[in-house]
Amino acid sequence: MENIIRIENLIFEYAREDEGEAVKAINNISLDIEKGSFTAIIGRNGSGKSTLAKNLNGLLVPTSGTIYVKNWDTKDDDHIWDVRQTAGMVFQNPDNQLVSSIVEDDIAFGPENLGIEPTEIRARVDKALESVRMGEYRKKAAHLLSGGQKQRIAIAGVVAMRPECIIFDEPTAMLDPKGRDDIMSIIKRLHAEGITVILITHFMDEAVQADRVVIMNDGEILLDGTPKEVFSKGELIKSVNLDVPLAVELGVRLRKRGIKIPDDVITIEEMVEYACQYK
Repeated sequence: MENIIRIENLIFEYAREDEGEAVKAINNISLDIEKGSFTAIIGRNGSGKSTLAKNLNGLLVPTSGTIYVKNWDTKDDDHIWDVRQTAGMVFQNPDNQLVSSIVEDDIAFGPENLGIEPTEIRARVDKALESVRMGEYRKKAAHLLSGGQKQRIAIAGVVAMRPECIIFDEPTAMLDPKGRDDIMSIIKRLHAEGITVILITHFMDEAVQADRVVIMNDGEILLDGTPKEVFSKGELIKSVNLDVPLAVELGVRLRKRGIKIPDDVITIEEMVEYACQYK
């Protein structure tokens, strides 16, 4: 498979305001992201996952090492807009992303700044609204929408830019369970349409829906693999103060009681199926 993003020996350090020793947020990681894949990146606060996301989009520049987005070096100022148009980004707080008072104007903002023809902008806005199921709100005031609706509009604004990859930096962190489910449905639908998805999250039930899970700890990669490969390491994950999916936690406790639950049971549906067969 073709890689849309290549990370080679990435180090990122934040300078201290008091001119003391810089804080190393990412410590020499290498990672490839395949085109069309769905990767979840998880880790506790301070693990470096959001810093990594901003490096992928070119909002931050590596202290050392290199990130390539479709073979463009994110440190190359001549191609920074190519990088950002290829790898769009959705942030945690939708209020920080809305720039216009009317929904459809907000979604049109990005394409207008790219110099897209008005007829094409209209087509993109309509398609983006359809992709997030918000067509009926096109004339509404964005600031009057709910948090989940605002996040849908923020996603539509990125979709209208026609990126090949979208990086979601904890997009559901400020939403209620219903809002979270709605956003995850949109993310999975976009992935099914061929968009490469990178989801930064601390919700394990979201990470388990990805094709690949990367766990970061202290700026380094702790685990990397399919959800079954990663979450089968429940004890290791818990040792770095991270939660595990409910089914994994239940499996850990049952195994301690002598019940032989397979390590690759990671969802509630799988646990129920296994429990019904257990004798």
